[in-house]
Amino acid sequence: MQFPELIEGRLIKRYKRFLADIELLNGEVVTAHCPNTGSMRRCQQDNARVWVSKSDNPKRKLAYTWEIVEVDQQYLACINTGLPNKVIGEAIEQNAIAELVGYANKKAEVKYGTGSRIDWLLSDEAKPLCYVEVKNVTLFEEDGQGYFPDAVTDRGRKHLYELAEMVAQGHRAVLMFCVSHTGIQSVKPAEHIDPKYTAAIKEVVQQGVEVLAYQTDITPQSIEIVRKLQVDLG
Repeated sequence: MQFPELIEGRLIKRYKRFLADIELLNGEVVTAHCPNTGSMRRCQQDNARVWVSKSDNPKRKLAYTWEIVEVDQQYLACINTGLPNKVIGEAIEQNAIAELVGYANKKAEVKYGTGSRIDWLLSDEAKPLCYVEVKNVTLFEEDGQGYFPDAVTDRGRKHLYELAEMVAQGHRAVLMFCVSHTGIQSVKPAEHIDPKYTAAIKEVVQQGVEVLAYQTDITPQSIEIVRKLQVDLG
Protein backbone atom coordinates (compact mmCIF):
# COMPACT_ATOMS: atom_id res chain seq x y z
CA MET A 1 0.00 0.00 0.00
CA GLN A 2 1.35 3.40 -0.99
CA PHE A 3 1.26 6.29 1.44
CA PRO A 4 0.28 9.72 0.20
CA GLU A 5 3.26 12.08 0.26
CA LEU A 6 4.37 12.15 3.89
CA ILE A 7 6.00 15.03 5.74
CA GLU A 8 8.82 14.40 8.21
CA GLY A 9 9.04 15.99 11.62
CA ARG A 10 9.90 15.42 15.28
CA LEU A 11 7.49 14.38 18.01
CA ILE A 12 7.03 16.94 20.76
CA LYS A 13 4.31 15.12 22.70
CA ARG A 14 1.18 12.99 22.36
CA TYR A 15 -1.75 13.90 24.61
CA LYS A 16 -5.48 13.33 25.08
CA ARG A 17 -4.93 10.06 23.15
CA PHE A 18 -5.83 11.53 19.78
CA LEU A 19 -3.57 14.59 19.59
CA ALA A 20 0.15 14.98 18.93
CA ASP A 21 2.26 18.12 18.66
CA ILE A 22 4.90 17.75 15.98
CA GLU A 23 7.66 20.05 14.76
CA LEU A 24 8.08 19.79 11.00
CA LEU A 25 11.50 20.07 9.39
CA ASN A 26 10.76 23.67 8.37
CA GLY A 27 10.33 24.58 12.04
CA GLU A 28 6.53 24.83 11.97
CA VAL A 29 4.78 23.21 14.95
CA VAL A 30 1.49 21.50 14.07
CA THR A 31 -1.10 19.52 15.99
CA ALA A 32 -1.80 16.21 14.25
CA HIS A 33 -4.53 13.63 14.69
CA CYS A 34 -3.21 10.47 16.36
CA PRO A 35 -5.25 7.56 14.92
CA ASN A 36 -4.43 5.09 17.68
CA THR A 37 -6.54 4.30 20.76
CA GLY A 38 -3.88 2.15 22.45
CA SER A 39 -1.16 3.12 24.87
CA MET A 40 1.41 3.32 22.04
CA ARG A 41 3.90 1.94 24.53
CA ARG A 42 7.45 2.53 23.24
CA CYS A 43 6.07 4.24 20.11
CA GLN A 44 6.05 7.82 21.39
CA GLN A 45 9.63 8.48 22.42
CA ASP A 46 10.69 12.07 23.00
CA ASN A 47 11.93 13.83 19.86
CA ALA A 48 11.39 10.71 17.73
CA ARG A 49 11.33 11.14 13.97
CA VAL A 50 7.77 10.94 12.70
CA TRP A 51 5.97 11.20 9.38
CA VAL A 52 2.55 12.77 8.90
CA SER A 53 0.10 13.04 6.03
CA LYS A 54 -1.77 16.24 5.20
CA SER A 55 -5.36 16.54 4.06
CA ASP A 56 -6.71 19.42 2.00
CA ASN A 57 -10.26 18.76 3.22
CA PRO A 58 -11.46 22.09 4.69
CA LYS A 59 -14.02 20.30 6.88
CA ARG A 60 -11.33 18.55 8.92
CA LYS A 61 -10.45 20.07 12.28
CA LEU A 62 -6.86 18.83 11.97
CA ALA A 63 -5.16 18.79 8.59
CA TYR A 64 -2.34 16.47 9.66
CA THR A 65 -2.45 12.78 10.58
CA TRP A 66 0.41 10.97 12.30
CA GLU A 67 1.28 7.84 10.29
CA ILE A 68 4.79 6.53 11.13
CA VAL A 69 7.25 6.81 14.00
CA GLU A 70 10.92 5.86 14.26
CA VAL A 71 11.55 3.69 17.34
CA ASP A 72 14.93 3.42 19.07
CA GLN A 73 16.43 5.42 16.18
CA GLN A 74 16.45 2.32 13.95
CA TYR A 75 13.00 0.80 13.41
CA LEU A 76 9.84 2.13 11.79
CA ALA A 77 6.34 1.53 13.16
CA CYS A 78 3.00 2.42 11.61
CA ILE A 79 0.80 3.80 14.38
CA ASN A 80 -2.28 4.45 12.24
CA THR A 81 -4.54 1.57 13.30
CA GLY A 82 -6.81 2.18 10.32
CA LEU A 83 -4.16 1.02 7.85
CA PRO A 84 -3.48 -2.65 8.77
CA ASN A 85 -6.96 -3.69 7.55
CA LYS A 86 -6.15 -2.18 4.16
CA VAL A 87 -2.68 -3.75 4.11
CA ILE A 88 -4.06 -7.21 4.89
CA GLY A 89 -6.88 -6.75 2.37
CA GLU A 90 -4.37 -5.85 -0.32
CA ALA A 91 -2.21 -8.86 0.62
CA ILE A 92 -5.23 -11.18 0.37
CA GLU A 93 -6.02 -9.73 -3.07
CA GLN A 94 -2.42 -10.37 -4.16
CA ASN A 95 -2.36 -13.93 -2.73
CA ALA A 96 0.51 -12.90 -0.43
CA ILE A 97 -0.95 -14.75 2.59
CA ALA A 98 -0.76 -18.47 1.86
CA GLU A 99 -3.36 -19.43 4.45
CA LEU A 100 -5.97 -17.14 2.87
CA VAL A 101 -5.53 -18.02 -0.80
CA GLY A 102 -8.42 -19.40 -2.85
CA TYR A 103 -11.39 -17.27 -1.86
CA ALA A 104 -13.35 -15.76 -4.73
CA ASN A 105 -14.85 -12.91 -2.75
CA LYS A 106 -13.90 -10.62 0.13
CA LYS A 107 -15.94 -7.98 1.91
CA ALA A 108 -14.82 -5.46 4.51
CA GLU A 109 -16.56 -4.42 7.73
CA VAL A 110 -19.34 -7.03 7.66
CA LYS A 111 -21.68 -7.09 10.65
CA TYR A 112 -21.50 -10.21 12.83
CA GLY A 113 -21.50 -11.30 16.45
CA THR A 114 -23.11 -8.97 18.98
CA GLY A 115 -22.86 -5.56 17.40
CA SER A 116 -19.41 -6.10 15.91
CA ARG A 117 -17.97 -5.92 12.41
CA ILE A 118 -15.44 -8.38 11.04
CA ASP A 119 -12.53 -6.77 9.21
CA TRP A 120 -12.66 -9.19 6.27
CA LEU A 121 -15.20 -11.85 5.33
CA LEU A 122 -13.87 -14.25 2.70
CA SER A 123 -16.20 -16.50 0.76
CA ASP A 124 -16.13 -19.13 -1.95
CA GLU A 125 -18.76 -21.60 -3.05
CA ALA A 126 -16.50 -24.56 -2.33
CA LYS A 127 -15.40 -23.46 1.18
CA PRO A 128 -16.82 -22.40 4.53
CA LEU A 129 -16.94 -18.67 5.19
CA CYS A 130 -13.69 -17.28 6.62
CA TYR A 131 -13.86 -14.47 9.21
CA VAL A 132 -10.59 -12.49 9.49
CA GLU A 133 -10.03 -10.14 12.44
CA VAL A 134 -6.96 -7.87 12.00
CA LYS A 135 -4.93 -6.51 14.92
CA ASN A 136 -2.08 -4.01 14.66
CA VAL A 137 1.09 -5.05 16.52
CA THR A 138 3.59 -2.30 17.38
CA LEU A 139 4.76 -3.14 20.91
CA PHE A 140 8.42 -4.19 20.73
CA GLU A 141 10.32 -4.89 23.93
CA GLU A 142 13.55 -6.87 23.48
CA ASP A 143 15.21 -9.58 21.38
CA GLY A 144 12.80 -8.98 18.50
CA GLN A 145 9.77 -9.92 20.59
CA GLY A 146 6.48 -8.24 19.75
CA TYR A 147 3.38 -8.23 21.94
CA PHE A 148 -0.35 -7.63 21.63
CA PRO A 149 -2.19 -5.82 23.10
CA ASP A 150 -0.30 -2.76 24.34
CA ALA A 151 -3.16 -1.90 26.75
CA VAL A 152 -6.01 -3.77 28.41
CA THR A 153 -8.67 -4.48 25.77
CA ASP A 154 -12.05 -5.83 26.79
CA ARG A 155 -13.24 -5.15 23.25
CA GLY A 156 -10.43 -7.30 21.84
CA ARG A 157 -11.37 -10.13 24.17
CA LYS A 158 -15.00 -9.88 23.04
CA HIS A 159 -13.83 -10.23 19.43
CA LEU A 160 -11.99 -13.45 20.30
CA TYR A 161 -15.13 -15.08 21.63
CA GLU A 162 -17.09 -13.90 18.60
CA LEU A 163 -14.54 -15.59 16.35
CA ALA A 164 -14.90 -18.79 18.38
CA GLU A 165 -18.66 -18.62 17.88
CA MET A 166 -18.16 -18.49 14.11
CA VAL A 167 -16.09 -21.69 14.33
CA ALA A 168 -18.85 -23.30 16.39
CA GLN A 169 -21.27 -22.45 13.58
CA GLY A 170 -19.11 -24.31 11.05
CA HIS A 171 -17.14 -21.39 9.63
CA ARG A 172 -13.44 -20.59 9.67
CA ALA A 173 -12.08 -17.81 11.91
CA VAL A 174 -8.64 -16.20 11.78
CA LEU A 175 -7.02 -13.72 14.14
CA MET A 176 -4.45 -11.90 12.00
CA PHE A 177 -1.65 -9.99 13.69
CA CYS A 178 -0.43 -7.36 11.22
CA VAL A 179 3.04 -6.58 12.57
CA SER A 180 3.58 -2.90 11.81
CA HIS A 181 7.02 -2.58 13.41
CA THR A 182 10.16 -3.47 11.46
CA GLY A 183 12.05 -4.67 14.56
CA ILE A 184 9.60 -7.38 15.60
CA GLN A 185 10.59 -10.95 14.75
CA SER A 186 7.90 -12.95 16.59
CA VAL A 187 4.61 -12.26 18.37
CA LYS A 188 3.07 -13.38 21.64
CA PRO A 189 0.10 -12.29 23.77
CA ALA A 190 1.03 -9.58 26.29
CA GLU A 191 0.20 -11.45 29.47
CA HIS A 192 2.08 -8.85 31.51
CA ILE A 193 -0.34 -6.20 30.23
CA ASP A 194 -3.66 -8.02 29.81
CA PRO A 195 -3.72 -11.53 31.34
CA LYS A 196 -7.42 -11.93 30.55
CA TYR A 197 -6.78 -11.42 26.85
CA THR A 198 -3.94 -13.94 26.97
CA ALA A 199 -6.16 -16.52 28.65
CA ALA A 200 -8.93 -15.87 26.13
CA ILE A 201 -6.69 -16.30 23.09
CA LYS A 202 -5.44 -19.64 24.38
CA GLU A 203 -9.02 -20.70 25.03
CA VAL A 204 -10.34 -19.85 21.58
CA VAL A 205 -7.39 -21.48 19.82
CA GLN A 206 -8.43 -24.71 21.53
CA GLN A 207 -11.87 -24.13 20.00
CA GLY A 208 -10.49 -23.85 16.48
CA VAL A 209 -9.66 -20.16 15.98
CA GLU A 210 -6.50 -19.79 13.88
CA VAL A 211 -3.84 -17.22 14.80
CA LEU A 212 -1.44 -15.83 12.19
CA ALA A 213 1.18 -13.08 12.19
CA TYR A 214 2.65 -11.35 9.14
CA GLN A 215 5.46 -8.81 9.13
CA THR A 216 5.30 -5.60 7.13
CA ASP A 217 8.04 -3.64 5.44
CA ILE A 218 7.60 0.07 6.20
CA THR A 219 9.10 3.08 4.49
CA PRO A 220 7.88 6.70 4.28
CA GLN A 221 6.55 5.71 0.85
CA SER A 222 4.75 2.42 1.48
CA ILE A 223 3.76 -0.40 3.81
CA GLU A 224 3.31 -3.98 2.63
CA ILE A 225 3.28 -7.59 3.85
CA VAL A 226 6.63 -9.34 3.43
CA ARG A 227 6.75 -12.56 5.50
CA LYS A 228 5.08 -14.78 8.05
CA LEU A 229 6.20 -14.63 11.70
CA GLN A 230 5.96 -17.16 14.52
CA VAL A 231 3.21 -16.74 17.11
CA ASP A 232 4.12 -18.01 20.59
CA LEU A 233 1.05 -18.69 22.72
CA GLY A 234 3.13 -20.07 25.60
